[in-house]
Amino acid sequence: MISFLYDGGAADSSVSAAIISISIILLSGFLMTRLTKRLRLPNVTAYIVAGILIGPFCLNLIPKSIITNTGFLSDIALAFIAFGTGQFFRLDVLKKNGMKVLAITLAEAILASLLIFILTFFILNLKLSFSIVLSALAATTAPASTMMTIRQTGAKGDFVETLLQVVALDDIVGLMAYSVTISIAVSSSTGEAFSLSRIFIPVLTNALVLFLGAVFGVGLAILVKPHSSDNRLIISVALLFAFCGICTIFEVSPLLGCMSMGTMYINLTNDDKLFKQLNYFSPPFLLMFFVRSGMSFDLKSLVNTSGSIGSSPLLLIGVLYFIIRILGKYAGAFMGCLIAKKPKETRNYLGLALIPQAGVAIGLAALGARTLKGETGNALETIILASSVLYELIGPASAKLSLYLSKSYSTKLEDLVDVSEKTPDGKEKTQLELLIDRIQKIQKELPSHTINEAEEAFTEAAEQHNADFWAEIQKQNMKEVVRKTRKN
Repeated sequence: MISFLYDGGAADSSVSAAIISISIILLSGFLMTRLTKRLRLPNVTAYIVAGILIGPFCLNLIPKSIITNTGFLSDIALAFIAFGTGQFFRLDVLKKNGMKVLAITLAEAILASLLIFILTFFILNLKLSFSIVLSALAATTAPASTMMTIRQTGAKGDFVETLLQVVALDDIVGLMAYSVTISIAVSSSTGEAFSLSRIFIPVLTNALVLFLGAVFGVGLAILVKPHSSDNRLIISVALLFAFCGICTIFEVSPLLGCMSMGTMYINLTNDDKLFKQLNYFSPPFLLMFFVRSGMSFDLKSLVNTSGSIGSSPLLLIGVLYFIIRILGKYAGAFMGCLIAKKPKETRNYLGLALIPQAGVAIGLAALGARTLKGETGNALETIILASSVLYELIGPASAKLSLYLSKSYSTKLEDLVDVSEKTPDGKEKTQLELLIDRIQKIQKELPSHTINEAEEAFTEAAEQHNADFWAEIQKQNMKEVVRKTRKN
């Protein structure tokens, strides 16, 4: 560690350490994305690799105290991720095919978790506390990677709608499973007698968290509506942080409640701009979370045998986890689509789009490591981080392939734009004329400059804030003029 940067000067070294560490974390994450973009890899991979490089097992640029005391970043990151996922639970869409989506989600999530549990507990003979928590995390997927791929391709249709809802429900199933299994794991590791209350209490707790999240969602809808654009962001972030704080007090994950909060807000207001504004605001928090996760990654333990969980090396466990989860996701999605009587395209290719795993799994692994502690917690986080890097390497490509094979998008020009095949006088157009018409139509539809929806929403909010500010100044000036006129 370059301690002279932290200890120099008369200022409090803990303050300087925190400020410089945040700067290094942000810069390292950003610089690594410059490399991964050339390799066409997702940003999550860049952040985790950057964390490994600047962490204690490589360059050791960040003090251990900073890594230890920034555990709250996992709660904040989960809050942003979950709130954004809530926007996909619109009641009108859920009424349309809610039960079918539920059947598919349960099939693929349960099968993936079951196969991982069989692998770890019965085949590798790992400890129960480790096996059940890892199997619960196998159910989760990465909404961010899937959404990014869908936006890039412009994919639409039944396959896309089904995929988005399954990915969102996946995380609910994963969280419920995690809540139950972490309680069983704690009682198993402490030697306490097992009881049904160990299962019912976490379920009841999550039901209360769901309800509280819905209450916060109603409060957000009431508070945000009458205020200017800049205050919308302030209010939403304040409520998300407050909800995270409440969940931390009772040692429960904020994921389910924040998802409920987002669901309630979108159904009450139908306002998707707030989600876009938060998506543009949240990247620094997500970057710090993923980089910190990389710094917590224990490289040495990958090649060593962790006696606290069993006799198998973590590298072997991680590789098998990576492969078996993919098989479970694909086979489960296939079976679920058969039960739901989904079209052939959805049945054959949905499983490919469920491979990515990052944000939610890493966040829950961080919470699990904090709860289980010691070598068991470190082993859990190490395996999830290592496998997440691999999933993020192949996940987006697999998702894009599934969208293409399911015919949710096309690279053919005739599928991108629809033009009349006849001239105004009724004659058939030549292939050259059709090509020219399609190119001209695409040119007309292209925006004058490229800007993503999140940036557009954030910019619009900033412009509205500026307009409101000057309007208020003019209003105050007019009042002053009227007051002086009356006085004279």
